[in-house]
Amino acid sequence: MFDFLNLISNIFLILGTVFFIIGTIGVFRFFDLYTRLHALAKVDNLGVGFFVFGLILKSSSFLISLKLILIWILVLITSSTITYILTSHSNKSGEKPILKDDESLKNDS
Repeated sequence: MFDFLNLISNIFLILGTVFFIIGTIGVFRFFDLYTRLHALAKVDNLGVGFFVFGLILKSSSFLISLKLILIWILVLITSSTITYILTSHSNKSGEKPILKDDESLKNDS
């Protein structure tokens, strides 16, 4: 039974790593602040969730599991708050999202 839980835990840790890598690729691939923040906020929250669940399966104490869940909740709250603040202030400063048919995209390619 221990080997099975260890295997499932490792799968969740690998999934968390994959989501972090996808988020990093999204930062480099996307072309404006709004799409980059969208990629980071969504993918990193899933990555942390998979990491926390994998570590909960490895932990031997209920207190450690509770601390991991509280850390995940804190990351969820701060990530969405920071994303909101950054997009709100950039929108107020005049930064507009780049649309799919924007001319600046055609010049870059």
